[in-house]
Amino acid sequence: MAPRNLFVFGLGYSATAFVRRSAGDWDSIAGTVRSAEKAAALTAEGIEALVFDGERPDALVAARLRAATHLVLSIAPGEDGDPALLHFRDDMLAAPSLAWIGYLSTVGVYGDQGGGWVDEATAPNAVSERARRRVEAEAAWQALGAEKGIPVALLRLAGIYGPGRNTFVNLADGTARRIVKPGQVFNRIHVDDIAAVIQAAAERQASGVFNVADNEPAPPQDVVAFAAALAGYPPLPDIPFETAQLSPMARSFYADNKRIANGRLARDLGVTLRYPTYRDALTALWADGSWR
Repeated sequence: MAPRNLFVFGLGYSATAFVRRSAGDWDSIAGTVRSAEKAAALTAEGIEALVFDGERPDALVAARLRAATHLVLSIAPGEDGDPALLHFRDDMLAAPSLAWIGYLSTVGVYGDQGGGWVDEATAPNAVSERARRRVEAEAAWQALGAEKGIPVALLRLAGIYGPGRNTFVNLADGTARRIVKPGQVFNRIHVDDIAAVIQAAAERQASGVFNVADNEPAPPQDVVAFAAALAGYPPLPDIPFETAQLSPMARSFYADNKRIANGRLARDLGVTLRYPTYRDALTALWADGSWR
């Protein structure tokens, strides 16, 4: 059997969860991080982590890319486009065994839908500059896949949470707030479910768009209230969105109101979400203490 070599641009929270979950699937795993400290920690786990700052090409990264059979992208595009494409496009085109590309994008590309439902057939409606860059990057990766003749999966992620990154952490450090904007809903996705989706997409060499979101879009204040009750905190007061002290980035998320349908996960990838709602995930995180 031919070797299966994985390369990951951006070994962050979600991509590292996928790598750890699927470690037994690969003959070799390599990827990029932004710091030498992170590289050393991952290399100690058996993951060859190479430092790439997004500013210039690197010979070792290029060599590992040329050996890759599967490529996962988990870095945000900048003003000039996707750093991986800017510096390593020729290496990817020249990789003789590269058979599949998975690009981790965001449901933010759908923009504001007035609280309506969107699915994988819904056209992007990006308004913010950040979302427009994502739409452009998606198109660029699809174009590279078409040029090379290999499938590209666009995995559009909802709000990511899991161990160390969740409402219990916010409650513990005093930053949790029940911000209320009438009619506003968000979808979320547990990092373990993201890992399962990437693994299934890579195994099937899936192509096209997949919405990686839970089954229940819900108001953000409901999530905070559920977590607070579960952890024994007193109810937090409602804070009207109009008067809430939010960073420009945080406020921008409330500009988009939509409900995400995720039908392709089960239909085309065979994935059943382990945490189909925020209640399932928060209950599990609290029960086993993995929220920390």
